[in-house]
Amino acid sequence: MSVTVPSRVQLPTEPVAIAQQLIRFPTVNPPGAEAECVIWIRDLLDAAGLETRLLAVDPQRPNLVARLAGRGVAPPLLLHAHVDVVPVAGQPWSRPPFAADVVDGELWGRGAVDMKGHLATMLAAVLRLAADGTPPAGDVILAVMPDEENGSTTGAHFLVEQHPELFAGVRHAIGEDGGAELGLGRRVRLHPIVVAEKRACWVRATLRGDGGHASRVAGPGGAAHKLYRLLAAIDDGGLDICLTPVVRRMLDELAGALPEPISGRIAGFRDNPADAAALDGFDEADARYLRSLVRHTVNATVVHGGTATNVLPTDISVELDGRLLPGDFGTADFLAALRARAGVEMDLEILVEGEMMPPPRLDGFYDRLASILTGSDPGGIAFPMVTTASTDARLFPRLGIQCFGWFPLRHPLDRGYRGLLHCADERIAVEALHFAADCFHQLLLDHE
Repeated sequence: MSVTVPSRVQLPTEPVAIAQQLIRFPTVNPPGAEAECVIWIRDLLDAAGLETRLLAVDPQRPNLVARLAGRGVAPPLLLHAHVDVVPVAGQPWSRPPFAADVVDGELWGRGAVDMKGHLATMLAAVLRLAADGTPPAGDVILAVMPDEENGSTTGAHFLVEQHPELFAGVRHAIGEDGGAELGLGRRVRLHPIVVAEKRACWVRATLRGDGGHASRVAGPGGAAHKLYRLLAAIDDGGLDICLTPVVRRMLDELAGALPEPISGRIAGFRDNPADAAALDGFDEADARYLRSLVRHTVNATVVHGGTATNVLPTDISVELDGRLLPGDFGTADFLAALRARAGVEMDLEILVEGEMMPPPRLDGFYDRLASILTGSDPGGIAFPMVTTASTDARLFPRLGIQCFGWFPLRHPLDRGYRGLLHCADERIAVEALHFAADCFHQLLLDHE
């Protein structure tokens, strides 16, 4: 079986050029306005002979679902990506964030990592197959969506709820790798495969107390005192320690693969994650990430209260970003644990409740992802990773699809790029994008 490509059409298969064009569409969300970018991708895939459909709640924010016919020896595989990006206002960029400059071997621009560069490597692999007339193992479904950065309402939510038939037969999906990058001494290149996500439980806590004149000593029944007790209770990052099976496996694999003394530190943390000294010697960013995997985290982000400097407030509200560990953890239990830990009376209102994902299945498809990484980068370590963030991957499991975050990157050990997500001067190595496109090409040719 071959793929029919329209005659006299030169398909772009170079991921950096594709990424540059994607970055030059300023799809900042809000408002998003992703239509021009999505239609450009649609036209590109139409020219390659793919079947394409645009579906939208808002015509300025369409979804694109494209299909490349496969050999029929594997189930359909879903690749999903978003084209909206976070704002750049107020950030000290060294270069224009939408110019997509290539400087000293790096592509600069908003979305270079999250996730237009990633999408470009998917597109490059699909277009390479189409240009060669080589069908993938099974049908490849590419979903390009808006609105991931602001709730996914017009994007993945809409597709999953209104058009589930487009994903019939899909067992596995590849989406963005939203996980924190691990250096862990930077002695070995690590290739994370995200197999689970923490889910959001954003809460507004309202604390009420006695008001009065602020010239007098405030008592323990005041709203400000209760706020202090709440903030002190979560000052170490969240609730009680809980080592879940998927995090244990991640730590087991890292402890078994990394050299000493890193291996011993990981093993010590696995055996006693409550020991604050277990991660001594690691970069602070790595230590904070690992500590975030063994508890429901809670961080205070927005505080409202008070009417005047000389008046004790009768109520204060604080918004809390809660992130629940993957697994069978309910929000009612989370709120009860938060109350117990704070030890103060407060009203709790859930603002955002993320979807509960099923336990990850590290099956043959996971093994295939790992083998491509280690085969392409001998000496590198592929391992299952839990991300503290949430992505569109939280939605597709409703359709029985097992989701993975997979963005293969090879770069010097002293350099990383995922730490630039949402930051000024977001950029990524040109060679890393070529590596990712080649890995995606291997996967599409032979996936389960």
